[in-house]
Amino acid sequence: MVRRIIQLFFLLVGAGLGYQFGPDLFGLLNSLINIGKIPGVEYIGAVLGAVLFFLLTSWPTEYIVKTIKRSEETLIKLPITDVLFGAMGLIIGLIVAFLLFLPINSIPIPIVAKLLPLLISVLCGYIGFQVGLRKRDEIMSAFSIGRFKGEKKKEEKQDSNQGQYKILDTSVIIDGRIADICKTGFIEGALVIPEFVLEELQHIADSSDALKRNRGRRGLDILNKIQKELKVKVIITDKDFEEISEVDSKLVKLAKLMKGKVVTNDFNLNKVCELQGVPVLNINDLANAVKPVVLPGEELHVQVIKDGKENGQGVAYLDDGTMIVVESGREYIGSFIDVIVTSVLQTSAGRMIFAKPKLMEKAL
Repeated sequence: MVRRIIQLFFLLVGAGLGYQFGPDLFGLLNSLINIGKIPGVEYIGAVLGAVLFFLLTSWPTEYIVKTIKRSEETLIKLPITDVLFGAMGLIIGLIVAFLLFLPINSIPIPIVAKLLPLLISVLCGYIGFQVGLRKRDEIMSAFSIGRFKGEKKKEEKQDSNQGQYKILDTSVIIDGRIADICKTGFIEGALVIPEFVLEELQHIADSSDALKRNRGRRGLDILNKIQKELKVKVIITDKDFEEISEVDSKLVKLAKLMKGKVVTNDFNLNKVCELQGVPVLNINDLANAVKPVVLPGEELHVQVIKDGKENGQGVAYLDDGTMIVVESGREYIGSFIDVIVTSVLQTSAGRMIFAKPKLMEKAL
């Protein structure tokens, strides 16, 4: 279909040129050969021009068709938002080019005055399309800032400050402790829940695996509790990045766009945010910070539960879930013993305490 339209275009161009210049060509031919007056030279010239253009433009037609198909495939692969913003930029570029036509028409050189507007139209249209395509996120953020602000003036001032948006990831919603933290009033600003996080929660809740299904439903229940029972501002944003497939990468980009902070308990996401300069609030860091301080040399009364990874080690736990690795504690499995803390290892992934039985200390 595209090929036929292009061929028809060249036929019409050839016919128009033949119709216009046919009488002159036949007049020149008549002066050289003296073939006499030929009736309807305009129509003969139109037919000859159409046939000549059809034969001469077979290769350009194939090239134009291939170019159009490649451009069509590229546009189809682009997200609809990229296409829309590119089209907006193209329209603005053509408007700018039209405004430049007035001074160009005053150029005394006719050929320049005719060709220069075409060149400027192409350049301005191309530049406008590229600017609209590449600056899409910045343009969208400029229009979306007002949507994230509250109705009251005080809320608007608070929400406009950097870091007031707390963007929740899937793991911290499923964890559930964020609801208790919000209840205490330690979280300021608005909680932002992206729709792609809700979709991931929905997929987990619909999983055939019972454990995953329960985790997903727990996360949805936590969100309902935060929205209905707690006095915390919750924003559900439909901002998405279709060119990015991973949820963690989308969260990082959304935090940059909104100038907010990512709230998580995912150790890997915590590291990615730190590498990209995105503020992050790790629930595990907060939990470790409020745990009772255990110093080397202190005595603890614990129950050894199971074997450790190394030979002869035993593992015990504090009431808050902190793991204690007991040196030579394997023989005390199932028993309550007094241990002496030797060292404490604390990271964003949690806290681990190393100890040895007090009986061993006395023996030494």
